[in-house]
Amino acid sequence: MKKRITIILGLLIVVMGVTYIGVGNYFYNFALKANDEKEFMDDNPHLEESIAVMAEVAEAAELADNQFESDHGATAMSIVSKDKLQLNLQADFYQNGKENHKWAIVVHGYTSSAEGMTRYVRNFYEQGFHVVAPDLRGHGESEGEYIGMGWHDRLDMLQWINGIIEVDPNAEIVLFGVSMGGATVMMTAGEDLPSNVKVIVEDCGYSSVSDVFVYQLDDLFGLPEFPVMNAANTVTNIRAGYDLYEASAVDQVAKSEKPILFIHGNQDTFVPYEMLDKVYDAAAVEKEKLIINGAGHGEAEKVDPQAYWRTIWEFVGRFM
Repeated sequence: MKKRITIILGLLIVVMGVTYIGVGNYFYNFALKANDEKEFMDDNPHLEESIAVMAEVAEAAELADNQFESDHGATAMSIVSKDKLQLNLQADFYQNGKENHKWAIVVHGYTSSAEGMTRYVRNFYEQGFHVVAPDLRGHGESEGEYIGMGWHDRLDMLQWINGIIEVDPNAEIVLFGVSMGGATVMMTAGEDLPSNVKVIVEDCGYSSVSDVFVYQLDDLFGLPEFPVMNAANTVTNIRAGYDLYEASAVDQVAKSEKPILFIHGNQDTFVPYEMLDKVYDAAAVEKEKLIINGAGHGEAEKVDPQAYWRTIWEFVGRFM
């Protein structure tokens, strides 16, 4: 009898373990496996274009973007990640015709790439900046079998920064990112950055990877944090080498020595608007926040481009 109970308990433990890892693998593949189509991004109600986006303004901006792409071809740049994976990471480089030392690193969002950042690249370029637009790990032309959600990417950002300084020792650099790119530049903010990095601008980045995953877990599946997040975190540690609970923009911003401009649309329900105050309140540096009324996720520039860029140039101009 005792032996039978031991066998049954052993089998239960095995089944629970297999189920735990199975659940973790499912959600890892769902959210973090690179090069897999993320179907939940298609027809996602949280990503539908807001009525606040004015068609005429958007069309004019798209025409300007298309003209910019036609007139300005990017030069390929590359680095090799310093971790054991030694990933070949790519970026588009736009060298400005104006002779100055102003540089911008423009970082894309989740499942996007440098190609999707033309609007932001163009605006920085038109202000005289040399622009580097990286493809983050597992995106675009960069290698990588997982999505880093900004955490491992923050260390890759240090290499892009150092690469710029090698080319231009007098470089003055602004870090800019949207969505996951916003989280990436916030996570980079907590590292030991060279004096060449002058200012950081983030648009609709999340407060932490665990915060946004717990939110999406409830929103998409109606599931609680425990034990699903624990399972996903175990698998993420094994397969991607990072901890979902450690990857925190809040914690990194709290360590920042660089001024930060925080931007968010007040109708954002994909990366909830409420996350703005979490990161803003954590920053103990010169800071400002811009709230764009009526803007959903990643729509701040589209809804009110005049306020958006005016605020950016005024804030950046104070430090460069």
